[in-house]
Amino acid sequence: MSSSESRDQLYARRQDKIDSFVFDERVAAVFSDMIFRSVPGYASIIGMIGILARKHAVAHSNLYDLGCSLGAAALSMGREIAGRDCRLIAVDSSAAMVQKAAEQFACHDLSSVTTICSDIRDLRISNASVVVLNFTLQFLPVDERLSLLKSIHAGMLDEGILVLSEKIAGSDAEENRVLVELHHAFKRANGYSDLEISQKRAALEEVLLPETIAVHRERLAAAGFRRVDLWFQCFNFVSFIGRP
Repeated sequence: MSSSESRDQLYARRQDKIDSFVFDERVAAVFSDMIFRSVPGYASIIGMIGILARKHAVAHSNLYDLGCSLGAAALSMGREIAGRDCRLIAVDSSAAMVQKAAEQFACHDLSSVTTICSDIRDLRISNASVVVLNFTLQFLPVDERLSLLKSIHAGMLDEGILVLSEKIAGSDAEENRVLVELHHAFKRANGYSDLEISQKRAALEEVLLPETIAVHRERLAAAGFRRVDLWFQCFNFVSFIGRP
């Protein structure tokens, strides 16, 4: 971290009322620290997204980072496809996130990335060889997830890929309990207190709605993806590759 101000301490003090989690300016200011300390394997996922983009990006096509937050996935893709004639598009509904993402792109000589502040459900995907939903779908209402995936599928090239990373629920109560306990142990090892873990969980309870691996596979198939591979899992965090 560059300064103590960028450390996530949003839930370090006891709060009488826990508001629902939102991606506002306060979260944007500490998001990089938050996600690396909260999501096991996040750095590996980001690095591999770049490698996947290098393998699958098609000349003259579009690459999307949907729900881009600070633009980590777009940055990873941009590094790996440098010199190719592709268009990188980073989209997020949070103005604070989009602003910081644009600053990140400029700092890394990727100012050509198109940043869009928009709800991804309102975006028309077209000519896409790589589409990334990196811990994004989980924040949408469950009944709106299939329509988004169908829209993405409709805008993809036949040889393209979708990278879908999600926090998951266990397949049964016992598996879910074990996965949650392991995740909390990970967060404690990264310096979060039990109070922070508890309050953050309460803030996300009605905002982040995880589903099982089986449900994700079924929905991706229903959206038209002919093959779905689970390429990453660490505790209750996974990533799939979907092929149109």
